[in-house]
Parts: sequence; structure tokens; C-alpha cells
Amino acid sequence: MAFRITRRARGWLAALALLAAPPALSAPLAHPGARFAAHHDVRIRRDTWGVPHIAARTDADGAYGLGFAQAEDDMVTLQQAIFTARGRLAELQGPSGVESDYLVALQDVWGTVGRRYDRDLDPKVRSVLEAYAQGVNAYARRHRKDIAPGLLPITGQDLSASFIYTGPTFYGLDGVFRETMRPTAKTTAALGDKIPTGSNGLAVGPGRSSDGATRLLVNSHQPYLGPLAWYEAVIETKQGWHVAGGFFPGTPFMLHGHNAHLGWANTVNNPDLADVYALKINPADPDQYRLDGQWKTLEKRTVEIRVKRPDGGFDTVSREVLRAAQGPAVRTDHGTFAIRYAGLDEVRQPEEYYRLNKAQDLTEWKAALAMGLLPSINYIYADEKGNIGYVYNGRFPVRKEGVDWSGVVPGDQSDLIWTQQLPFEKYPQLWNPKSGLVFNSNNTPFHASDPADDLKPTDFSKTLGIQTNMTNRAYRVLETYGENHSISAETFNDYKYDLAFSAKSDVAKGLAALASIPAGSDADLAAAQALLKSWDRRTDVHSRAAALAVTTLMKLQAGGPPLAALKASMADLRKHFGRIDPEWGEVNRIRHGNLDLAIDGGPDIYRAVYGRPGPDGRLTAAAGDTYVMFVTWDKAGKLSSRSIHQFGSATQDQTSPHYADQTPLFVAMKTKPVWFTEAELRGHIARAYRPPD
Repeated sequence: MAFRITRRARGWLAALALLAAPPALSAPLAHPGARFAAHHDVRIRRDTWGVPHIAARTDADGAYGLGFAQAEDDMVTLQQAIFTARGRLAELQGPSGVESDYLVALQDVWGTVGRRYDRDLDPKVRSVLEAYAQGVNAYARRHRKDIAPGLLPITGQDLSASFIYTGPTFYGLDGVFRETMRPTAKTTAALGDKIPTGSNGLAVGPGRSSDGATRLLVNSHQPYLGPLAWYEAVIETKQGWHVAGGFFPGTPFMLHGHNAHLGWANTVNNPDLADVYALKINPADPDQYRLDGQWKTLEKRTVEIRVKRPDGGFDTVSREVLRAAQGPAVRTDHGTFAIRYAGLDEVRQPEEYYRLNKAQDLTEWKAALAMGLLPSINYIYADEKGNIGYVYNGRFPVRKEGVDWSGVVPGDQSDLIWTQQLPFEKYPQLWNPKSGLVFNSNNTPFHASDPADDLKPTDFSKTLGIQTNMTNRAYRVLETYGENHSISAETFNDYKYDLAFSAKSDVAKGLAALASIPAGSDADLAAAQALLKSWDRRTDVHSRAAALAVTTLMKLQAGGPPLAALKASMADLRKHFGRIDPEWGEVNRIRHGNLDLAIDGGPDIYRAVYGRPGPDGRLTAAAGDTYVMFVTWDKAGKLSSRSIHQFGSATQDQTSPHYADQTPLFVAMKTKPVWFTEAELRGHIARAYRPPD
């Protein structure tokens, strides 16, 4: 075999394509719209930051209110999410959406919806999905001039399709498909083209806190805009659904944050959850493949993808869609391959999210996660009783032992087609360690607490493909939270905004090696190396070395010789700033509308900021720290929380006062209160109404 599939391919593209893309194997099912009553008993109160607080009679009513509120604030992104879920993104965006639409079709997203939506999904969950869709429709029908043709009506099935497609992309399934189809076209783009993102989640128990409190940090790193950008809301219904936290456009459930009793943070993990099988094709019939000594016929059909042209017209692209016993299959110039992956043909993910939202204690929360429906994602947990925990969650295949599953596996043996998944109790997880600390920063689960409490690799099968990497952020957790055994509220906050690279990080080691290469008679190079050697590895806005270090790092990620990357960064900085040592804040900016501010932080920093280079030589923050939440239960179990968003509640509406009203606080590394209860909200209501009024 002339190529090898890289299973660890992931990054912002996996995330961004995520919500932004479900295509269809079969066309979306015809659906008249609402199955449930159109009237919903719900109030929306906007607080002084524009955050919607939704009070409703039933959970379906609450979902209706959330759908209406999200549509008010960002109908642009909601449309993108829905067209993606339908496999019609190219119809909206042109050629850039073709691959997404093809992957939706290849994964048979709408075939799964058709077979399983009514049969497998709990009616209560369907009512929530469909009521949310009705809320979006109610807004959209009143603002038709802003709505793309063919969008309405949005249905619960659209939302279901989005979950089906989106879930596996968090562990990089879209990257597996890309590498299978185009293995020779590997490119490592500059940071500005492919922005890597990560996340932080951390909890400390009462024994690690100076005041006996339990604290949770919710700190996902996402794109600033688009279908995976966080949206904040508070929901309370008379059926016990009371949550505050982050939602994605088109997602009716709180994905991370807290309810009245417990909370959790998520980070992306990267176990081996997909397998690529090399099929043996019949020389006499290219539509047949060999399995257990017999020729089997590939399921085959053609999908027509409608593609918008720059002139407003449309072209049609035809793509072959194949399926083998293992799963979706693709023909390439180097063979035919089938892919089997966690989440294949699964429609019930929304049910697990719903149960997590409504869990009242650790037992109920564990029972929800034990449903095993979510393809991947780490969970960091904390609650009012002082419990903390970490789960390296995933739908881990139970694979045949003694087989190398890290690359392409034979496709002619049915005993290699796994059908079982690991039970929840065997997942890597850590509950109430003696250290009183659990964390994850997209690093290995084998470093999740103090060393004495860490999980042991020998306790888990190698067939699970559990990651073993460390990130700079993980090292910095161990060097900050990990070295403090009496953490106050102030230090818990301060550590979150750590700006340093660890001396143990690959970045520090790589730049140190670059600075040590003999400069010979090149005085300019020697000066740049001296600057790198003097750097304290901090990314504060006043640093005089961070600009050279970080921009060199970005060029190194694009490939090429290290010295060439350093010299290119020197040239760029001189061109745009007249020197190689401008203050980091001159280079690192956050921009939104008329705002243009210096911002601390950088790539893989605990205060994560990932910037896109612009023609002016500056970096515009595009991902990283976005919605941040600090959750505390004091010694008596009383809940309080604070949060911040990089822009505001209406990030796409420049006419809104909440377009970027949180950005100055975000830049200052400060937060605002979350008014979770009616008593807390009182006195902070800027607007109240009943949708669709």
C-alpha cells in the first residue's frame, strides 16, 4: 500500500465543517412542518447584556423560545447550519460547500433520519427538536427578506440530521474521509488558513480550595463566528429543565455549562474511533468486493449536488455514493476503501444531551452519559455535593485483539467488522481523586490530575487508540493549578488567564533549538536569535519577543526549513512595523465591527488566541477562548457563576447594542455575572416579550 491514513488528523476544519455540514444520501424527507401544537407558553427576558432568559411551561415551550431567540440574534448562521444538515450547503455557498454535501450523502445522514427518527428517538426529545424548529420558523416567517429561498419550514428532522453529521467530526471523521480520498494531497497550511483549536476544562474539589468550595472552569475553544460559535442562554421550565451555558446555532440543548445542581465542561479528545478497510475488488466487476471468500455487491447510487455560481445561477455536480458491509465506501486512484466509524447510523444523540441537561445528581448524570450515544468528547464534571470527575468519553469499538488498527486494515474479513462498543464503566475516567483536581486540555487522559492519581495506560487495551500527547496548556495546568494545593477564588481565576509557554512544550524546545543554530556573520539573524533567547515565553500584549516567536511558529507549521521561517518572520515584521520586536499587542488584535483592540494570549496558551494573518501584517483573532464560564458551589453548596463571550449575544447584527458589548471585558480578562435564578435576574431585565410578538 503506497499510503497510510493518519488517524489523528483533526483541527478547526473538523470542527467548522461540523455544524456547518450535513449533506444527504437521500434527499431530506418531505415534511409539512409542525407535528405539535403551534402555541407555546413562553416568555423571553433579555438581560442587560442581551442574554435570553427563557421561562416556559414545558420543555417544548422552552425549546420554542430558544429557537426564536437564536433566530433573532443570528439567523445568518442558523441558515448555514440547516442548509448544511440538508446536504445543500453548495446551494447556499457555492463550490466550497460541495465536499460537505458529499460527506452528508456518503454518511447516509438522511437515510438514517428516515429509518430511525420516529422509531428510535424518544417522543419527548422529538417534541423539543420540533418545537425549537417552530421557534426559528416563527421568527423567519416574519423576516422573509432575510431568509434564503427553500429554507422554510425548518423541521425537527433537520436538527436530527445536524447531530448525526456533526458528532463524528469532533474526533476528526471528516479528516479520515479526506485522507482516504486524497491521501497524496497532504498539506499543512499556515495558521491563518487552518486554525487549530483546543479546549480547557478543569475542576477542583473542596479539599483543593482554600475556602472549601467546588469550582468548575468551562473553557471550550471554538471559532469566533459560524455554526460552531457559542451562544449563551438561560432556560427554565416547569418540567425541571433549568440550565445556563453554551449552545450552538441549531442545537436546542445546553452543550456545556450548568444546571441547578451540577455542571460540566467539554474538550475535544482524539481516540481512534474510525477504521479504514482496503477492499479487494473483483477484476471482472468493479462493483464487487470480496468478503469471507465470496463476492459481495457494493450498494451504489448517485447524488446530485446543486452548486451556486457567482452569477447566481446553478450547476449540478454528480457524485457516486457507495456502501459496503463496513460502512461508506469510496473509489480512489489507489484502491477502493470502506470506512467504519463511531456514530454510524445513530440518531439518538439528542436524547443523551437532554438527559444530561436534566440530571439532578451525579447518579443521574452518569446514567445519561452511560447511554453511550455521543461519539467522543471529554467531560469534566463538578456538582453541589463536592463531587468532581473526568471522563474520556467515546463510543470505543470493541476490536479484535492482535490486529494493527492504526492504519488501513484488510477489508475481506468479516471478523474485523466490529459491532460492539465498550461499556461506560470501562471508559478511562477518574472520580473524586485524593488530589481534588481533574483537568483536560486536549491531552492524554493519562495526565488528568496529580501524578499519584493519574490513570494507567496498562489498564486499557491498545485497540482503543487512546491518545498519549501533551499540549502546552496541559503542562501549564500542572505548573499552576497542579502546584497549588489551596486554591482561592482569585488564583483559580488568575490561572485561567495564564499567558506562558511551558519550558517542556514543543514550542519552547523548538524555538530554543532555532535560536541556537550558529548565525555566522549574519548580524540580523544573530539579533533575532538573541531576542528569542531573551523571551520569557509569555504572550502578554507588551512582550517585545512574542511577535517574532509566534509568527515564526506559524510559518514553521506551514512547513519549510526553520531558519527560512525565522527570516521570513523577521522580514514581515520589518515590513509592517519597522522592527522585529514590536509589542505583541500591536500584532495580536481582536476586531469586530469598529472595535480593534490589542489582546493577550496566543496559540496553545491557556488564554488561547488563534489569529489569521492580514495584509497589514497583524493577526486578527478568529478562534480560541470564546465563551468562558466559571462555576462555583460554596462550602454550603450554594451556586454562583460568571461568564464572558468574545463578542456578545448578537454577533452578526451590527445594529444591535450586543454586537460586541462584551469584547472590552473579554480583552481585559474579566467576566460578567450569570443571573441564573429569578431572584438574581430581577433588576437586570432590559426587555421582556412573548414570542412571536
